[in-house]
Amino acid sequence: MGWVAINDRVGIRKEEVTFEFIRSSGPGGQNVNKVATAVRLRFNVVESPSLSEEVKSRLLGLVGRRVGTDGVLVITAQAERTQEANRRVALSWLIDLVRLACVRPEVRRPTRPTAGSQRRRLESKRAHARIKRERRGVVGEE
Repeated sequence: MGWVAINDRVGIRKEEVTFEFIRSSGPGGQNVNKVATAVRLRFNVVESPSLSEEVKSRLLGLVGRRVGTDGVLVITAQAERTQEANRRVALSWLIDLVRLACVRPEVRRPTRPTAGSQRRRLESKRAHARIKRERRGVVGEE
């Protein structure tokens, strides 16, 4: 039983990740028609015991359509010419996604404009209005 390290506190058991090898539509010439080099990685986010509920919910939000209704994340890699290279690419994508989901977003605290900034804004509006007013021609003068 091995682990895939995400960061210093989070890891995923290798048994939770399954790989399926399929025929690729990417580069490889005649080889692409004979050898299944593309990789489809599957990881059940919802039932994973390795991730906290908080990380699971953020991960589900990040991946969008790549998760089916059953909660299984599917990543397909076919850019490389070999199974092993595509397997590494798919696994690194999974690691990157889980790593992003582990980061807790900062809570935004709404702020109010300062008295000085409000005063400067109003002064600027008054000055701009004065300039536009002075540009207008005087009615009846011609």
